[in-house]
Amino acid sequence: MKCPKCSANMERVRTPEATVDRCTHCRGMWFDMLEHQDVTPPAAKELDVGSSGVGRKYDKVEPVLCPKDRQRMTRMTALGQPHIHYEQCPICGGVFFDAGEFRDFKTESIGDVVRGLFGRGK
Repeated sequence: MKCPKCSANMERVRTPEATVDRCTHCRGMWFDMLEHQDVTPPAAKELDVGSSGVGRKYDKVEPVLCPKDRQRMTRMTALGQPHIHYEQCPICGGVFFDAGEFRDFKTESIGDVVRGLFGRGK
């Protein structure tokens, strides 16, 4: 499988919860449908070993095509964490997180809680 952001090869990485495809270059991660929901925060830290700076660089790549079925993926914003953007395939339901995004996605910080509280009143 090729990375939907940088076209490098993806490697398979196993955790107790899932087997994930991780890019060998940009370190972005592909999860099959709903697979990302099963991964625990400690496992996310072990899986998402890429640099957040590199992730931000690749976050701006458009269009992003699904590595499974080559359909254009939809840019999504994480619920309660509006600073996290990931891509989801409308056909197979797979998702792609840039380096650093998944680790952040699985770890809700005080800042996320505060942003959520003040964001609801707008």
